[in-house]
Amino acid sequence: MITESPQFFTATILEWKRLLKPDKDKDIIISSLEFLVYNKRVQVNAFVPITIGMDNHIHLIWPMMEGIKPEAVQRDFMKYTAQKIKQDLIKNHPAVLSHFK
Repeated sequence: MITESPQFFTATILEWKRLLKPDKDKDIIISSLEFLVYNKRVQVNAFVPITIGMDNHIHLIWPMMEGIKPEAVQRDFMKYTAQKIKQDLIKNHPAVLSHFK
């Protein structure tokens, strides 16, 4: 059961850097959203697909499910996606990582 009104949520990469250009980073965001839906924390009503020109921020419209606090979902979503992208940068692109400190 949805208990909160749908919220418009935007997340922006530091200094509008184009971190989300690779498809693998887009896949991290989608898998994180799928996890939140599967675990009945949110219902994703809409999101702007990450396309050309949208590789430095995302937009979502999502209501929270019963007993779920919006700030907790936002925190977990941001932490998970940041950690996954950071792990990929450490493993595959260590020189790029310093641009996001």
